[in-house]
Amino acid sequence: MSDALTKALAERDWLLADGATGTNLFNMGLMSGDAPEFWNETEQDKIRALYKGSVDAGSDLFLTNSFGANASRLKLHDAAHRAYELSKRAAELGREVADAAGRQIIVAGSVGPTGEIMGAAGNLSHERAVEMFEETARGLMDGGADVLWVETISAPEEFRAAAAAFDNIGAPWCGTMSFDTAGRTMMGVTSQDMVALVDSLPNPPIAFGANCGVGASDLMRTVLGFAATGTDRPIIAKGNAGIPKYVDGHIHYDGTPELMADYACLARDAGARIIGGCCGTMSVHLAAMRAALETRAPQPRPTLEVIAEKLGGFSSASDGTGEDEGAGRERRGRRRRG
Repeated sequence: MSDALTKALAERDWLLADGATGTNLFNMGLMSGDAPEFWNETEQDKIRALYKGSVDAGSDLFLTNSFGANASRLKLHDAAHRAYELSKRAAELGREVADAAGRQIIVAGSVGPTGEIMGAAGNLSHERAVEMFEETARGLMDGGADVLWVETISAPEEFRAAAAAFDNIGAPWCGTMSFDTAGRTMMGVTSQDMVALVDSLPNPPIAFGANCGVGASDLMRTVLGFAATGTDRPIIAKGNAGIPKYVDGHIHYDGTPELMADYACLARDAGARIIGGCCGTMSVHLAAMRAALETRAPQPRPTLEVIAEKLGGFSSASDGTGEDEGAGRERRGRRRRG
């Protein structure tokens, strides 16, 4: 399969992805509890500004404003029937910005989790999950997305359902999971488990990795876990800008542009090919990340000690695989950078 992302990865050692969607939209006036996907129709200039902010800061790839554009999540806003059209509009706006950029920009159609539980503990069937993911995916591809990008997944069953949906429409895709529970996803998946999951799929993703989670340090440890398996599939690192703090009634991430620049280079040195930010990451962070990636020479793969020194300590002593007990630094030893 020939696609824009595969071509870019063949030509470049690394690609800079975008930053946060929610953080930036809240800064633009989105209210807590509102569905940001409605802004694809009612606040189109702000969505264009969101995308353009990443492009202007140096991103090679940005995700569309469609994280919650599936029937299950939109049902909470009496809009379950609008998943396709809201997804399509998110991608159309992205295509406008990318095509006007004057350089190759990849539009990645964001596909978030359904918000329901699959498997023995839940009520969402594989068939229904595939149906919902396919509806969102069709909207994004019809709107002009270059690649689909399922993100913040915790359950292997949901990852498989998304893969099946993308296979149904023959779309290229990437996928990331969120490792936020002592090196595991909420449903217990480790970095090693994810590599095995990806390799088991009949239509594996172009690239895979981790997003969100606890902080940049923990995400880096997960990236090292991916690389340790010897996988030759491109790895994605999309970490939060520091640690969330509750300040004056709002959530604020304490990661500075300098810290995110360090993180970006550590991620590259650890083996990541697609590097971006998640919660709290704004254009100022992305610009610093781009500058650092372009000017700092590659270094040997970082150790856990180097990561802790540069980004702060880890939130748990283990990455979940049982092979590094005691190797990390607890968060209380974290060097403050924000």
